[in-house]
Amino acid sequence: MRGFRIEGDILIWEMNHETVMIQPWGRDSLRVRSTINPKIHDEPSALLPPKKSKPNIQVEDGRAYIENGRIKAEISEKGRIRFLRSRDNSILLEEAEIYYGPYLYPARHYKPISSSLFRLEATFKAYEDERIYGLGQRQHGLLNQKGCIIELRQRNTEVSIPFLLSSRGYGFLWNNPSIGQVELGRNRTRWISEASRQIDYFITTGDSPADIMERYADATGHPPMLPEWAAGFWQSKLRYRSQEELLSVAREYKRRKLPISVIVIDYFHWTMQGDWKFDQEYWPDPEAMVKELEEMNIKLAVSIWPTVNENSVNFKEMKERGLLVRTERGVPAQRSFFDTRSRGPVYVHFYDPTNPEARRFIWEKVRENYYRYGIKVWWLDACEPDLFDRDDPENLRYHIGNGLEVGCIYPLMHQQAFYEGMKREGEEEIVLLCRSAWAGSQRYGAAVWSGDIRSTFNDLKIQVKAGLNIGLSGIPWWTTDIGGFFDGNPEDPYFRELIIRWFQYGVFCPLFRLHGYREPKTPMTKPPTEWTGGPNEVWSFGEEAYKIIRETLLLRERLKPYIMEQMRIAHERGIPPMRPLFFDFPEDKICWEIEDEFLFGPDILVAPILEYGARSRRVYLPKGVDWRDAWTEERIEGGRWIEAEAPLERIPVYIRGERKLPIQG
Repeated sequence: MRGFRIEGDILIWEMNHETVMIQPWGRDSLRVRSTINPKIHDEPSALLPPKKSKPNIQVEDGRAYIENGRIKAEISEKGRIRFLRSRDNSILLEEAEIYYGPYLYPARHYKPISSSLFRLEATFKAYEDERIYGLGQRQHGLLNQKGCIIELRQRNTEVSIPFLLSSRGYGFLWNNPSIGQVELGRNRTRWISEASRQIDYFITTGDSPADIMERYADATGHPPMLPEWAAGFWQSKLRYRSQEELLSVAREYKRRKLPISVIVIDYFHWTMQGDWKFDQEYWPDPEAMVKELEEMNIKLAVSIWPTVNENSVNFKEMKERGLLVRTERGVPAQRSFFDTRSRGPVYVHFYDPTNPEARRFIWEKVRENYYRYGIKVWWLDACEPDLFDRDDPENLRYHIGNGLEVGCIYPLMHQQAFYEGMKREGEEEIVLLCRSAWAGSQRYGAAVWSGDIRSTFNDLKIQVKAGLNIGLSGIPWWTTDIGGFFDGNPEDPYFRELIIRWFQYGVFCPLFRLHGYREPKTPMTKPPTEWTGGPNEVWSFGEEAYKIIRETLLLRERLKPYIMEQMRIAHERGIPPMRPLFFDFPEDKICWEIEDEFLFGPDILVAPILEYGARSRRVYLPKGVDWRDAWTEERIEGGRWIEAEAPLERIPVYIRGERKLPIQG
């Protein structure tokens, strides 16, 4: 075949063995797929089936159009694509024309690798004034990522979600779970997949950033409604070693009359990785533990790793049934790590959630050994997965393909296992605390935290931007380890100030959670059953810090009704509670330049303190509305910079217009 044809609501172009398919995919949105294979594939994909729509498709001399609501795609007779706003035909995005001398290099490039897999490139024009947001959670310390090269690969602290929000008024999802990268250059934007069968992307538009996020949520899934308990305070550390130790901490919170919603059991509570059950030597009566916590109105969360020790009771069966990730060559394991009752590292394997049987298998073990005791909150740690051959993904073989082709989808399908397992039990309140995610993870109740970061003011500064970008990637439930994960000495004045400032920031994050591997640490030369950090409860950092932190806990409780309003909006519309200033004030040009302030819902502006010793900072208040200092009640006209005071006991916070919120006790 050659040229254009129409099949139902799909526009197809074919030439020189290449097929391009463009079809409507929800409101104001299009999906584009292209390949030089014999046919287009549907899986794996982040996209949900769309509702039926009636696009306007026209084929004219030398070109064709497909229009769906506010967006229109035009494809030339030679196959070049551009995307336009329907109302005025202004250009949103278009494929690049790349000339090397007299030769035109294709914007869509397929380099054969093996069989039906290709190294793919999709290249688009760059725009000098464009700003680009989203793309998951990154530790590069930037909000606007124009000019960056972004790796499309899951790592601890780096969450790869290939969706971007452009200041030009479009959202773009690279609907491809392969290893790759996106180059956001000044001369062009190029998406690269190291091994795929086809180019596959989704593009949408709207009159505001909120419109675009809503269309994206429609396409990839809306988050569930966050349970109210999950909006409270989460207490965690590496690690509580026994049932009695954990209960003693919970009792102390209650004795002090401190708010607490969730307490967490970290790793090495198990008999062995892959057994997925408590070590009864340290956790003798989980049912009684859960009952006592419930009587204190505290939920219990438990860390579940996707790893399987070769000595686990489940290893042989899982291997024989093909439920484990395989290696293509070399050592038939994916990680060397410590485990309980071992004095040195052991080989562990990762179960394969891309296999539906493996997803059912792990849930049945968790159901039998945790859920039946009343445990219903899951901490899905190390779910990138955290591999020792992370720089050799082609050495992994999953049920659905080679690691180079599908490696980024692991966290999504791991989350699917727990979400669907909980649903089969009739559960509706599903929250999965995860270290990684992919496009669509929000529909499975994934709450992402920023991983194993350091305890420094610089790391705190980086997390502000990381949290805003992951919110603009479709993940509204996000948090950090308050105080950072690695290090942090409760006796150190630097760390005491850091954790105060981090709590003051954390109270305005979607989830409010303390965690860390504190000093002094038990030496790693001892058995891993003793591997733990120092105290990490809110009273562990000195009296001055405790007094201030206690007030943040009480503030969070007072804000719960407001927080739940924002979570309802996130559930219904896909709008993140925590977002940059430009999200609500796109007409204010200065708001597009602000990277260290944010809005928590539409009515709270937060300016965290990100420098050691700082007792004031510059704050910009968006124009068009008046603002009220949350602490002094001073009214300030928007559209101006101010120097805000920030004594140790508070950070600058402003309330929009006439909204009444209980910031002060």
